[in-house]
Order: sequence, then structure tokens, then C-alpha cells
Amino acid sequence: MAEARRVVIAVFPDVDLLDVTGPAEVFALANRESGRTAYRVELAGRETAGAVTTSAGVRLLTDVAFGEVSGSIDTLIVPGAVDIGDSGPVARVDQDVVAWVASVAPSARRVASVCVGAHILAAAGLLDDKTATTHWSTAAQLAADHPAVRVDPDPIFVRSGNVWTGAGISACMDLALALVAEDLGEELALAVARQLVVYLKRQGGQSQFSVPLSSPPTTRRDIDELRAYIAEHLGDDLSAAALAARMCLSERHFARVFRQETGTTPGAYVEAARVEAARRLLESTDQPLEEVAAGSGLGSVETLHRALRKQIGTTPAAYRRRFRIAG
Repeated sequence: MAEARRVVIAVFPDVDLLDVTGPAEVFALANRESGRTAYRVELAGRETAGAVTTSAGVRLLTDVAFGEVSGSIDTLIVPGAVDIGDSGPVARVDQDVVAWVASVAPSARRVASVCVGAHILAAAGLLDDKTATTHWSTAAQLAADHPAVRVDPDPIFVRSGNVWTGAGISACMDLALALVAEDLGEELALAVARQLVVYLKRQGGQSQFSVPLSSPPTTRRDIDELRAYIAEHLGDDLSAAALAARMCLSERHFARVFRQETGTTPGAYVEAARVEAARRLLESTDQPLEEVAAGSGLGSVETLHRALRKQIGTTPAAYRRRFRIAG
């Protein structure tokens, strides 16, 4: 019988609880579904058997102190913690944790960060010249603090060699499932996903958030209501002229207000919303491309091809092959 893979998860004050317990639960279920101890999870903190209070107020007990971690590690997982600044969440970078991660990472077969844990990996020099992701709310901070890192704020997770970075909160489950699939195969990972009642095939290249969530609520209620209208009427005439008329504004004034409130043009926003709808249809149905194009409001297969290539750099068929969720 194969030896259990040693998984070490860093814990520290105000760590996001799900970032720790989510992956641990995935590995525990992998043990159960495989009928053997495929993984052995350890929580490492500043003290042996020390109580660590998480962001949720729930306390965790560590198994081993940072200084006591020795020997080879199969998978090192680094979650994150945030502080709330004047302009929103700010990733907390504890230099003691950074130093420990830098010291033990070379002994790990692979390293993975969850959510804003990517900031710790970056500070430890593990993401230089690599593509990485993090929670969308701190992606700008990661890029500004670490210009040697190629930050992509969109994907659920990114693999760059033996270093994996994951997006926020529930994406920790997707990342852990991907690690299980790499180790034990897709079939076993799918069995774990069924137990968790989550999709296994929400793979790394998929987006962290939908188009309406990609920009915060605006200062104008009428613009927020218009965005909701767009999402519900993708097959309608959503030209700038039609939307301006709906808002009872001149087209020029409407375009200026919309860009000021959302950071993009009405045309670009509508196209992104329609591409998102097309992606969902490609992932969840076997509809012909003609029906996908019509159902998403893109109209024709030619427009569907052009929009997907422009927005995500792939074709409808290639996207479906990669992300189709088995029924």
C-alpha cells in the first residue's frame, strides 16, 4: 500500500477558516472514498497544540509548531488572512509565516496557496516569473507589491509548475479537488465532489465571478437596475441607443454615465454578459452552437466564435471540451 501523502497546512491568527477546513475535508473524503489513508493532514502554527483563532472566531488546534516541521512534505498549503482598510480588504502578510514558508517550501513536492495566501507565497519569492491568481479583491495589491508576478485575477486556480494558487473562499474546494485528481485520478476526485455536492469540473480557467459581480454596486440605482435588466434580457436589443432610451437619456450622456459608473462601455458590458451566458450554456448543456448563440443573445455562430476568441481566447468547441459538466 502506498504511503500516505503528507499535507501541511499553515495556520495563524485570523486565517480564513474555510481556507483551512475546506482542503482538509477534501483530503479526508479522498481517504474515505479510496478506502485507505491517502493523505495525512497536519496543521502547523507557531506553537505545538496551540489554539489559533480564525477569522470566523472558531479556534483551531495546531498539530506541530513551525520550527518542528521537518522531513519531506508532499503538499504545503498556505491560506491567507485579510485586514479591512479604508478602501476594502488588504491581504495580511505575516513575516514569520513568510520566513517559515520560504524555509520549508523546498522540501515540498508542491506548494499551493488559497485565497490571499498567494501574497505570502509571493513575499517568500515562490511566485517570481510565474502566473498566479488570488481573491479578486486583492489582485491589484498583489500585482503592485510583486511586479515579478504575472497576476491573473480571473481564474479559480492557476498551476505554474509545482506551485498552485487559488482564488477566494469556496474556490479552495476546487483547488483541493484538482490536487486529488492529479494524485488519485479524476474518477476518485469526482466521487469526492459528489460527496461534497459540488462540481468537480469547475476547472482553473473558469472565472471567479460573473459579469455583474465583476464591478461593485454603482452610486446610481438606475444603473444597477439597468445591469439587472441586461442580465435578464440578453436576447433583446441592447444597443447603446436602446439602453439610453430606456434610461431616458441622450445616447452620448448615457454612454458617459455608464462608463463613469461601471468602468466600461455599454457595448463591452453587454458583450461580456452575453459571453458569460454562452459559457454557462457550453458548460451545462449539449445544445448546438446555433442554440447557444441564440440563447446567449450573441445571435449567430460566427458572432459566438468571434466573441469567445476576443474575451477568453478560445473557440466554443474547445471551451466545451474543457469545461463541460457531465450530467
